[in-house]
Amino acid sequence: MAPGIRQPSTDGVRRMAELAASVEGIGFWTHGLPSWEAARAHVAGGALPDAVPARPSPQLLAPNERRRAPESVAVALEVALAACMAAGRDPASLPSVFASMHGDLAITDYMCATLASDPQAVSPTRFHNSVHNAAAGYWTIGAGCVQPATAVSSFDATFAQGLLEALVQLHAGAPAVLLVAYDAPSSGPLAQVSRSTGLLGGALVLSQASITGRPRIRCTLRDAQAPPPGGRLAALAGGNAMAPMLPLFTALASGDDLACLHAGPGRALRVEVSHA
Repeated sequence: MAPGIRQPSTDGVRRMAELAASVEGIGFWTHGLPSWEAARAHVAGGALPDAVPARPSPQLLAPNERRRAPESVAVALEVALAACMAAGRDPASLPSVFASMHGDLAITDYMCATLASDPQAVSPTRFHNSVHNAAAGYWTIGAGCVQPATAVSSFDATFAQGLLEALVQLHAGAPAVLLVAYDAPSSGPLAQVSRSTGLLGGALVLSQASITGRPRIRCTLRDAQAPPPGGRLAALAGGNAMAPMLPLFTALASGDDLACLHAGPGRALRVEVSHA
């Protein structure tokens, strides 16, 4: 069995082998909380920064590209770079997993409406941002990264499945993996069937090494229902499609030792957190 993977004892509950990793770096952005430091302060005492940007401004991109990038791409790159900087890792060196339920539904709505009304008016710029892996593409180009990049979508289990994908890559031999989770507001008719409000992004640099001063997580997939996210982060970003990630980020911010993530119908990812 690979290092860091432990088969739990049988207790009558169907579950997978335990996957463990260290959290080397964390990035976070939502409206009102433009950094992981701001998120930790808010979880601890409800503090909110006095002045916050209206949208992320990822420094990985050239100014023109930064302005043109859709919000979904901007928030993904913002948190990805922040996590790499916190981990002291070169962004070009890391394989990555980008997890998003929707990609960018505002662009999808624009594409559908334009194709229905005036197909020849479709903007090439908007078109190339319509693919689900747009953020991963921007990241690999901006970071000069030639490592594998994976894009994951699994409806409301997207974050848990993205985390599992990152952990499996890690324990298949990658020294470290960057996990980026993000979603933007939905709009138009699609908002009636797949609701998402606000802008939310979170990123983790995960590694196999045990590092003094950094949290460590142990994850087990179980037959169970995960409770909906709660707490202060959920009060700000709970309407976003990526809100299922918030229990883990809340646990990392607060010092709690357990988070339960929705991983699909009747399935939950139990994440035990060991704080340094």
